This record gives sequence, structure tokens and C-alpha cells, in this order.
Amino acid sequence: MADLRRVISALGHRDVATYIQTGNVVFTTPRTDTAALARELEAEIATRFNVSTVVVLLREAELAAVIAGNPYSAEPNPRFVHAVFLPEEPDQAMSRIVRDAVAEAAGRGSADEATVLGRTVYLHTPGGFGNSELARSLLLKRSSPVAAGTARNWATVTKLFALCASPAGHPQT
Repeated sequence: MADLRRVISALGHRDVATYIQTGNVVFTTPRTDTAALARELEAEIATRFNVSTVVVLLREAELAAVIAGNPYSAEPNPRFVHAVFLPEEPDQAMSRIVRDAVAEAAGRGSADEATVLGRTVYLHTPGGFGNSELARSLLLKRSSPVAAGTARNWATVTKLFALCASPAGHPQT
């Protein structure tokens, strides 16, 4: 993560901070085109680390909207709610895939739920994420368009937002 912080800083971004070992980075940038910035970061990561990865960027306001829009906010255990951040707005086909996967899981007796709002797929897995057939269906199958996103549990989502709102400030992430 220290190497990743150095790469982000070397590209001219400020206030770079990482959280845990899964590629979570918070930083300040004057750039407004997050799609172009994501492509630039993907290329730099590939060059520096020989790793091909999808970079998904959210501004602080977007992350705040994700938190405010959580349809499973009544769940007391943050490990049972995940946000899957998508690189772009899902089309109707992706939304249908999510609905069909939820219906299929429910047909097998699962209490797991999923909701698509904007570029986020919210997963509620009250039996645990690791035990969730719905999560496996949506995130581990290469054919699933949801697998193009990156999933974070709710504790991580809220911690990242807290990093954005920290006194050091990261107004654009």
C-alpha cells in the first residue's frame, strides 16, 4: 500500500491515504473527469506493478450518496451489507441479471437481497457474505457484469467516508 500511495502522489494528487490492504485509496485532486482519471490510474498500476485491475473512483459526495441510499441500513451488522461499486452506470440487462439472481436465490430459500442504485449494487447477506450463493453468483462468475465492480463491506464503506471527512480533508476522492 505504501507503493500505491507513492504512485498516486507521483501523479500529482495530494493528501493520499490508504485503508487496509485491498486498494482503498483516498486522495485530493483538482481533476474532474473521474473516468479519465480511473483509466490513467489503471495504466499506471499496470505499468508499475504489472497488475491489470479495474479502478473505480467515487467523489466524496458520491460516497455520501451511497451511504445515504443504503436500502439495508437497518441491518445492525456491517459485515452483512456490501456495496459493489461499478465502473459505470449499469444498463437494464445488468439490473435484470441482479433481479434474476435474487429471485433464484430466494427460490432456494436464501434471505439474501440485492438492490441496484446508480453505480452501486447493495448486497444484504444476513447469513454471511462468505456463505452467500447470491454474492458468489454476482461477484465470482466471470460472466456476471457485477464482477466488473469492486465490493466493500459496510464497515469499510463508512471508514472510507470518515477518511474523506477527516480534518486533513480529502474533498475529491
